[in-house]
Amino acid sequence: MWESRDKVKVVIPGGSGHVGAALVRHFRAQGVAPVVLSRSPSQGEVAWDGKTLGDWAGEIDGADVVINLAGRSVDCRYNAVNLAAMMDSRVDSTRVVGQAIARAARPPKVWLQASTATIYAHRFDAANDEATGRLGGDEPGAPRTWNASIAIAKAWEQELEEALTPKTRKVALRSAMTMSPDVGSVFEVLTTLARRGLGGRLGTGKQFISWIHEEDFCRAVDFVIENELAGAVNVCSPNPLPQAEFMRVLREAVAARLALPAPAWLVEIGTFVMRTESELVLKSRRVVPARLLESGFEFRFPDWPGAARNLVGRLREGRQPGKV
Repeated sequence: MWESRDKVKVVIPGGSGHVGAALVRHFRAQGVAPVVLSRSPSQGEVAWDGKTLGDWAGEIDGADVVINLAGRSVDCRYNAVNLAAMMDSRVDSTRVVGQAIARAARPPKVWLQASTATIYAHRFDAANDEATGRLGGDEPGAPRTWNASIAIAKAWEQELEEALTPKTRKVALRSAMTMSPDVGSVFEVLTTLARRGLGGRLGTGKQFISWIHEEDFCRAVDFVIENELAGAVNVCSPNPLPQAEFMRVLREAVAARLALPAPAWLVEIGTFVMRTESELVLKSRRVVPARLLESGFEFRFPDWPGAARNLVGRLREGRQPGKV
């Protein structure tokens, strides 16, 4: 598919966030000019509402690859209104992309659909891979909001599975946190906290952090397209690590000495004040990319120390912000 990249058409619904910005940079560097569908389009982007068919569907017809990243940000309080918006934005956008592909006279060869590593159970004992990983949901003692986010992830993937697109290969990208140096990205937030002395142990600090460097995320997308993978694919580093160790490495990378710990109850207060959710930092996401590794994918940044140093250096150099 990639032999003549200037002739390849890639459409990215919901591609105006940080992950989308990384992919757009990546494709443009290869001579591919992706078409971005956005609810608030800027110059060069195509308008869509993420739930109903419209003129935008014409971009799908004749495309080679569709990468749907649409979905309300999880960086919010998990109240009823926000949970409904998270669910609807994911399920509705997946459904309508499937409808556009089904109606296309020339459907795309592959549809990569964003999913999340959050779909797996909160665990410390073993890593979750695609074959043996334990999906979460209704776990004893788990907060209501944790199970709600898992239900959203499962509904998201179910919509993809049920889409009637027999001529299009479908892939659910179960992504971990994508670390990029863009303004407002999760990596910039974490480095800011570390520099302010707030990058210490959260809760027990034993909960695992799964992550992936921006460059490896984009390369993994290329790899999935080229290697005919289908179904669920974990897109994450092969080396998740406990939160306390993750932040220790990040503090070293930014030369931060102070690291105030925060017990779980204080994390709850802090995330409430920041209008975000404690699940994002207290749930153990121990996920590994078994299918990528088994298929021969090689990571450029498999370990967190090297990735953190690279990203901190690029953050100091300055990058263009991803549009939220």
